[in-house]
Amino acid sequence: MTKNELRKIYREKRAAIPSKEKLKLDDLLLINFQQLYFEDVQVLLTYWPKADTQEPNTHLFSGYLRHMLPDLQIAYPKADFTGNTMTALLVNEDTVYYTNQYGITEPKEGIIVDAAAIDLVLVPFLVCDKDGYRVGYGKGFYDRYLSACRQDVIKAGISYFEPVEQIDDRNNFDIPLDYCITPESIYEF
Repeated sequence: MTKNELRKIYREKRAAIPSKEKLKLDDLLLINFQQLYFEDVQVLLTYWPKADTQEPNTHLFSGYLRHMLPDLQIAYPKADFTGNTMTALLVNEDTVYYTNQYGITEPKEGIIVDAAAIDLVLVPFLVCDKDGYRVGYGKGFYDRYLSACRQDVIKAGISYFEPVEQIDDRNNFDIPLDYCITPESIYEF
């Protein structure tokens, strides 16, 4: 299937998850996430889950990492929709967030962290295939950003759904995940 076909199917599948079931799935995702070894991670780029798209609760994963790695620096993306690019801003307990016109919650301000300094990226997506290629939201923000990161940056995706066999319209600019964590499994690519 193509990205557009998969995007439509998995938006609908995600929207159909009842809120009580979503809480259970988020707990199962966290249990599997905790099986991964991230001791050397110093800088995490995560994202604020969009409630209207039923994204997994990424706050659980960043909270766990903050507990396990007390010196961890956490960054959130700030999008520039004129060029479909993003920067990563370091956050702390005093950071003020706002929700932009596209429903994405971002830090109002913060120190920009160089893409080469990031060790782990939690990458948003709807579904991935068995090679780690993912269907995002269609603008290419993360593929452009990840291309500026170090080769050894860990790219982890969190999904309620198991990978599909293959995305038919992958292209040369697509950057695959290293891990996909689902409620049932951990996939390493």
